[in-house]
Amino acid sequence: MMNYTTLLKEYNLKVTPQRVAIVEELYANGHMNIDDLYKKLLAKFPSISLATIYKNVNAMIEKVFLNEVKIPNSKSVYELVKDEHSHLVCSSCGKIEDLDLNVSSLIEEATTLKNYTIKQSSVVFTGLCPNCSK
Repeated sequence: MMNYTTLLKEYNLKVTPQRVAIVEELYANGHMNIDDLYKKLLAKFPSISLATIYKNVNAMIEKVFLNEVKIPNSKSVYELVKDEHSHLVCSSCGKIEDLDLNVSSLIEEATTLKNYTIKQSSVVFTGLCPNCSK
């Protein structure tokens, strides 16, 4: 089991029971939106507010501990920061999977074509997962 307290401290984040619970849920589930996080944490902390979840998630994003994944036509989901990767999203069941895909050539091409300095990228592929394709 991962030591979430140490991990939070490494990112200079104050360790609170709510933050540890957020990290536990994201570690266990991979990708979660705020509503799903709220439902899970409400079971552990009956007096927790939605504002508290947003405040903690935003603080963790600022410290680059969490990553916001913007899914087209859906709510953003959050994940623990990992190596750069893309996402596959099933348009039928909503399943989200990480995809280790090197996007550096795409970034280089975008930089060359439009003379942009790319600071961040997000690639999300939508389609049908193997189960929904059957």
